[in-house]
Amino acid sequence: MPVRLERTTRRGDLPLERTTRRGDLPLERTTRRGDLPAVVARRPRDSAAEVLRAILDHGPIARSTVARASRVSAASVTGIVASLLNRGLVREVPEAAGPPGNGRPHVPVDIEPGRVAVIGTHIAVPRTTVSLMDLRGRVLDQRQDPHGRRDPAEVLAALAARVAAVGRDAGRTILGLGLATGGWVDATTGTVVDHPLLGWRDVPAGAVLAELTGLPVRVDSNSRAMLRAEMLFGDDAGRARGSAVHLFVGNVVDVAFAAGGSVHQGPRSAAGAVAHLPVEGCAEVCACGRTGCLQAAVSEQTIVRRALAAGLIDRPDFRALIDAALAGRLAAVALFEERARLVGRAAGLLLDLFDPEVLVVVEAGANRMPGCLAALRAEAAAWSSAGADMAVAVRRTSFPDTVLAVAGGAVALDRVYAAPLGQPGDWSR
Repeated sequence: MPVRLERTTRRGDLPLERTTRRGDLPLERTTRRGDLPAVVARRPRDSAAEVLRAILDHGPIARSTVARASRVSAASVTGIVASLLNRGLVREVPEAAGPPGNGRPHVPVDIEPGRVAVIGTHIAVPRTTVSLMDLRGRVLDQRQDPHGRRDPAEVLAALAARVAAVGRDAGRTILGLGLATGGWVDATTGTVVDHPLLGWRDVPAGAVLAELTGLPVRVDSNSRAMLRAEMLFGDDAGRARGSAVHLFVGNVVDVAFAAGGSVHQGPRSAAGAVAHLPVEGCAEVCACGRTGCLQAAVSEQTIVRRALAAGLIDRPDFRALIDAALAGRLAAVALFEERARLVGRAAGLLLDLFDPEVLVVVEAGANRMPGCLAALRAEAAAWSSAGADMAVAVRRTSFPDTVLAVAGGAVALDRVYAAPLGQPGDWSR
């Protein structure tokens, strides 16, 4: 059948449009500079942050190599490293230098292991965690205490006292304090906007802790905190800085995602609220009145209640249930594997939604039991449109034994690495 040739559309083929003239419209006042909303300036690239990140990733490293890795001029690197040395953030490591050659010797620098630290705090439903962390994200000390009452003023006052005790015993300069918790957390204002399981609303936790401890404080949600830890120190940090999703499963369930090294918060700092994401295969009734919400299906409170009903534990203690599973009690293992499959269904949906380079899951079974991680990945493959090709992106947390200790510390360390030469007052921005 012959093909009909079509003539290219030209300007003259288009219908004439009537030009709108000034007289056709009602006269309006000219928009002036004062009529426009205030422009929020983008923060310039922090050269000191680039240099410190390069030393974190590659140290011990010569200054000339830092310049290449950070894309900061050699002259600037020299001045920045001098300031970082003065603040105790890095140290010279002459013993790591190679054999002497021609010209001026290159003395490598590395992250300082002993002079400074941050304190991390985490508020969970049953307890608080206080930790001391060095600049490489290593937990040097941690203390956990159950809540007496959940009144915000009492919890924060007791937490501040524990922070003071850790600081006194640290033998280091404390750079700042980080707090991580579940629910809706406004990181900009340091406010726990809504934590239904604690019964907290609009609690200015950051301001209260800053006043009680005298330290600069940063506050963030569980998942955003742990995602920052993965991007700084995680087993797959390079890929996580490209794009990543973090799924936190405890009493509270929440999600964080990042692209290009930036963690998304949203205009209300409410990104990642997935507690009521519907998940098939769950008959649990949620506090919202619906059936099959993700948090109601997989929260620690749910699995503990089921374990008590089955006689697997004699008290409402999630740790006792973990111990039973790790000891090989098959019914306890089965509970965790069923939970992992439900989490895997949510993971499959998140893989399709975000298409990340890596999806990190914090969930007690997957953290500690290979069978649970395998079940989670298999279910994610079944529920993702990409199947097994995408499920390989699912990883357990890089911090399986120190999740809560790392979470709060990572909030503080993220700020240190974002602006290492900034002043403590800058932490509020």
